[in-house]
Amino acid sequence: MCLCPQLSDQMVELFDACQQKTSDLERKEACRARLQKDIQSIYAVARLYLTGSSMNGLGCRSSDADLCLVLKGNVSISDSVLLYVEMTQLIRAKVPILKFKEKDSDLEFDLNINNTVGIRNTFLLRSYAYADLRIRPMILVVKKWARHHQINDASKGTLSSYTLVLMVLHYLQTLKEPVLPSLQRDYPDCFYPFMDIDMVPEGPKRVPPYISRNQSPLGELLLGFLKYYATDFRWDKQVISVREAKALPKDNSVTWRNKYISVEEPFERNNVARAVHEKIKFDAIKAEFAQSWRILQDKKDLNSILPVGAIINKEVYLIRGSSY
Repeated sequence: MCLCPQLSDQMVELFDACQQKTSDLERKEACRARLQKDIQSIYAVARLYLTGSSMNGLGCRSSDADLCLVLKGNVSISDSVLLYVEMTQLIRAKVPILKFKEKDSDLEFDLNINNTVGIRNTFLLRSYAYADLRIRPMILVVKKWARHHQINDASKGTLSSYTLVLMVLHYLQTLKEPVLPSLQRDYPDCFYPFMDIDMVPEGPKRVPPYISRNQSPLGELLLGFLKYYATDFRWDKQVISVREAKALPKDNSVTWRNKYISVEEPFERNNVARAVHEKIKFDAIKAEFAQSWRILQDKKDLNSILPVGAIINKEVYLIRGSSY
């Protein structure tokens, strides 16, 4: 257990320095609105949504913004925005992404077309992020820790940020005295998976405030998170399910069979951790959880597993490098 308040204070310090500010979100939203207006001059029924960490409350000041363009019919992703942006790059993946920079601005975006599940999980995660004051600092620190230890890059066979967020939420849901409930289970009408996409942002507004009886400090929760995945969670037998707020037994279906890490996408119910497909990468992830837990349990100092000052300085440098 965390008996030293220093660890909690360090987590808050890191969060305060790195969290996305209201002004950052307003700039991204203004760009989204301008871009939507231009696109609607070509495709009148088009809708453009800000998604991902910028909108769900879990982003940093230096984070790129994710956009989802909702259109009907076959439309070229590049033809829709080429007149408005610069430095475009099309990433041909399962969900093609157009990376671009707004003209005469430092804002960078990743845009996809019709990946509507991204809109649904953005507003689900936003509801979790603001359900308790500890959630956003906890997740930001975990993502910074994972990035520092090189286990937060799905393109290199480790954990995506989305996977890490679900892992944190799952841990907080499964404590003896939970910090979070399952919002999908308790308020199914607010997070109905087939709700009209235009209504998705409205759903969470009907969820009443959640007050947990668990008042553990941030430092204690971080230690518990590392311990849970280092010693308690059964990677070979369990599936992480935020939808059910528990670990589900791993069955022999193609979704979970022979997967090193199984994390259920809350709406599509596929495996968001499928990028971890090499044993050497899986072993490295497990080793980082175990080593960081042992060190942090002994030191009670966030600097023992994460260079707080260097990360804050890097964030400040990235922001000063733009027009902030």
